Amino acid sequence: MLDIAEELNPWVEEGRDFAVATVVAVDGSAPRGPGAALAVDAHGTVIGSVSGGCVEGAVYELCVQALQDGRTVRERFGYSDDDAFAVGLTCGGVIDVLVTPVGAQAPPLRVGVSAAARKEAVALARVARGPGDLLGRALLVRPDGSCEGGLGGHPDLDRTAAAEARAMLDTGRTGTVEIAEDGSRCRDGVTLFVESRVPPPRMIVFGAVDFATALVRAGRFLGYHVTVCDARPVFATRARFPDADELVVDWPHRYLRRTETDERTVLCVLTHDTRFDVPVLTTALRLPVAFVGAMGSRRTHEDRSRRLREAGITEGELTRLRSPIGLDLGARTPEETALSITAEIVALRRGGTGLPLTDSRVPIHHDAAGGEEGKTHSWTAA
Repeated sequence: MLDIAEELNPWVEEGRDFAVATVVAVDGSAPRGPGAALAVDAHGTVIGSVSGGCVEGAVYELCVQALQDGRTVRERFGYSDDDAFAVGLTCGGVIDVLVTPVGAQAPPLRVGVSAAARKEAVALARVARGPGDLLGRALLVRPDGSCEGGLGGHPDLDRTAAAEARAMLDTGRTGTVEIAEDGSRCRDGVTLFVESRVPPPRMIVFGAVDFATALVRAGRFLGYHVTVCDARPVFATRARFPDADELVVDWPHRYLRRTETDERTVLCVLTHDTRFDVPVLTTALRLPVAFVGAMGSRRTHEDRSRRLREAGITEGELTRLRSPIGLDLGARTPEETALSITAEIVALRRGGTGLPLTDSRVPIHHDAAGGEEGKTHSWTAA
């Protein structure tokens, strides 16, 4: 539910009653992953989505019922060969949805929504499977280890749940963990669904050029905190970049050396001027960031690569450079170019091939790392 925190928070601030349905497990191909949520208030207003349309009607009815009887339920939706017209996922996957009523008081769910809406780092642990009296119980965990709420079981259950949730928050993961009712780690006890919400990843665009304007909008659309940096104050203006979260007038390499980056950060160098490109790329290619791309023709790329080698960049470091930046879409306009660049970022992030789905033989809904049920890695944009 934290993925719709910004939309839900006005309801929380108004003290409005609502019910929220959250995808807590996925098996096979499914349109939305763990953490996807849909909320319904007492007036029937809907926010969010759990399936992109396949089972929204049935989930809506479950939320309405939860508002009426105050009960938390877990429901499974999947495709049925025996009854193809039954409510289910036409893509062939299976999702488990936890439906929880949220009253006007301020339990961890409401506090978690407000914290996430403020871009604070929080983890929300909920009992997704276990004894009926524990189902839906929630514990809010912050990075410093402080907690709100409780799961209501054995005294050690909250302590273990808090430790597990904090570990998942540290890496920005969302998924499930199995804990016994006495707080020990084992299967067939209590299944916790832990949602982590961390501040949005950064996209830093170097070069206040026309193409950057469109890339800023695309980056914001994908959930990035977007910074535009250029050494020329006449170009790095709010009038030219109204959608940027931050504007910086400084030499790109100097700013990059002092600003904070992490393994989710995306760096896009659009200056295609060696005075700016080579110094900033020399710094960027040695940082543990997610993506380093640079704009320019293939001739520019060859010349830039030669200059980077002369600056001391190794062949291994140079292989991290995505240049010319973007996928081959035949892009011409700034908007098309921004789509090309962000498509490459998403493909690298998710392990996509960049091929048309018509020609691809891999599952449509897949992740670069795969792995355990419901696992979402820290590269995920909020």
